[in-house]
Amino acid sequence: MMFDIEIGKQVAKSLLQINAIILQPNKPFTWASGWKSPIYCDNRKILSFPEFRTYIRQSLVDIINKHYGKPSIIAGVATGGIAHGVLVAEEMNLPFIYIRNSAKGHGRQNLIEGTYNSGQSVIVIEDLISSGKSSLEAIDALRKEKLNVKGLISIFTYGFDATEKNFKKANCNFISLCDYSTLLDEALKQNYTKESDLEILNSWREDPSKW
Repeated sequence: MMFDIEIGKQVAKSLLQINAIILQPNKPFTWASGWKSPIYCDNRKILSFPEFRTYIRQSLVDIINKHYGKPSIIAGVATGGIAHGVLVAEEMNLPFIYIRNSAKGHGRQNLIEGTYNSGQSVIVIEDLISSGKSSLEAIDALRKEKLNVKGLISIFTYGFDATEKNFKKANCNFISLCDYSTLLDEALKQNYTKESDLEILNSWREDPSKW
């Protein structure tokens, strides 16, 4: 679910302004999964814009305080969630850990980097949720270490129906600052896309794997 409509609008507007999100309905991108997509999202660009970066940090902290209460640890999902997770942890004066994409191939072969103890409560920070696969794998890794995952927060989500079902099945609450529908509304308002493109953009979200 989305946290707050006004925050969602501001995040959407800023993501478009800094070209962190690009809409190309007539010249689709190809994701690593092989899916064709009319949208490209790179939230790492947020880090280069101090004012927007601060807004994101404060919004993430607000969600934690209002919905979850202060956890023991903040965790970031590699790689996009690491920097934003560190900023949140610093703001809240909390320890930080992160979950790797795969276990390290040498040394202790860690999947989770940092110091933690079983039973501690964790909020997970993610920059982007598409299918939710990598996010849910990170949550599973934390739970295997007997950490109490209170929830996951992302900056942006495409809002696929399958993603909602996957999180529900995993019994994990997740909140996003901004979602796809809010983004399209703002893109139209700010002339980043045309009314005639909305049908294409909306049809993609309904069944992205076959689009």
